[in-house]
Amino acid sequence: MTPFGGDPALYRPLGKFARDARTEFEGILRTLVEIPSVSMDPDRSEDVHRCAGGAAEYLRSCGAHATVVRTRGNPIVLGMFRSRREDPTVLLYHHLDVQPADPSEWHHDPFTLHRLARGWSGRGASDDKGPLVTALLAARYAAEYTLPLNIGFLWEMEEEIGSPSLAGFVQRRARSLRADSVLVSDTSWIARGRPTVVYGLRGLLGMQISLQTHERDLHSGSTGGVARNPLSEVAQALAGCQDPRTGRVTIPGFTDGVKPLSGAEMREFLQSGFTVEEFRKAHNLTRIRPGLRSRAGVIRAIMAEPTFEVHGISGGYAGPGLKTIIPHRAGAWVSMRLVPRQDPAAVARRVTAFLLGKNPDLQVTMTEQLEPFLGGFSGPYADAAREAMRYGFGKEPVFWREGGSIGAVDTLRRHLQVPVALLGLSLPSDRYHGPNEQFEWGQAAGGIRMLVRYFDALTRIPRDGSSGRKAAQGVPRNRK
Repeated sequence: MTPFGGDPALYRPLGKFARDARTEFEGILRTLVEIPSVSMDPDRSEDVHRCAGGAAEYLRSCGAHATVVRTRGNPIVLGMFRSRREDPTVLLYHHLDVQPADPSEWHHDPFTLHRLARGWSGRGASDDKGPLVTALLAARYAAEYTLPLNIGFLWEMEEEIGSPSLAGFVQRRARSLRADSVLVSDTSWIARGRPTVVYGLRGLLGMQISLQTHERDLHSGSTGGVARNPLSEVAQALAGCQDPRTGRVTIPGFTDGVKPLSGAEMREFLQSGFTVEEFRKAHNLTRIRPGLRSRAGVIRAIMAEPTFEVHGISGGYAGPGLKTIIPHRAGAWVSMRLVPRQDPAAVARRVTAFLLGKNPDLQVTMTEQLEPFLGGFSGPYADAAREAMRYGFGKEPVFWREGGSIGAVDTLRRHLQVPVALLGLSLPSDRYHGPNEQFEWGQAAGGIRMLVRYFDALTRIPRDGSSGRKAAQGVPRNRK
């Protein structure tokens, strides 16, 4: 039986293709993982550019047009499997830059792809090189079977540092990047075996807080009790921002206007099979905040409530033994995850005013600002995503809001003015950003099937008042 009324010529060989693609998948993934494209490390700039060039070559070898485009920062790879001008266009976004990796925390060299029983381990395997290779193979399959769909690629090299060059790049090229929709595969499932369509992301507001109280470190015996201690003062200011028991942000007005989850959304989430214990185990949490007493409370905290987190505090002495000084400088790095109806600029002003009210000598600097994203819980693109996940993985998917942030999602939505779908493939156990990051072949194989089905569905979504596009007749092109 042909799935969802699709053309048999498209689907008949798809299962075999997805099963047989493992060797090719591993080869491409190995090449990409073994280029340490760490965007936040200036010493890796040459590797970042080498990764962009190699990725463009893979696109060309698959029959797509590809080019590496300079930006004010790191390059961007653009590519296209072109059908016909009158056919719909989907733009696939992924990123090729990765987080740093401390080899002492890994079981093996993080920039050498290591085989596992279920897949592979290596920095970037899951975030986002594995999903990128999955999408590339699915797109090539669809193009070779003449699906009436233009499939574009935008592969970024700065996602892990907040995409500083992307907005200007997309704004300048909005006309040439014109598409009917955008697809992003950079999100996670809620648990193994629970396909997940993410339709919402929290925004991000980052800050650096610093305080200098004198010119040099002082002797605590000679000046203690009189000299100001910047570490204590920074800690005091931070302590007023959040209830550490519940995680609730205590800055006055911080949550004004926050849109609560609807009853339909909470019912979907509660019926998803999500459990606090599985979540705790997947993320290696020995304990969670004691103020979170229910499954619904944990769900709201992950997806629909803003946060205030302290990532690091610097200053003073951190060596062996006791050095009895009063430091002259202290600093802290914090971020807030924002939810729909929170404006990063307005929140930044409110938080800054609160901190300066606590201590007017603080220096507060904004570092990142990303808008929250809330896509479609229903509608043609949500329906296409639901069908595609069901076909690829054999289970009804969960619609979910993810607590993380992807700057490119808001950038592409604002400048291209088209729907954005988030069809991720990673599992909570894949260790995003952590040691021994991994990606499983089962997610890739199911992802290939899912994405081909999604591409097919896009040809049937009405455009400009038309009745949609019919599927191709399935004549293979350049089949390998």
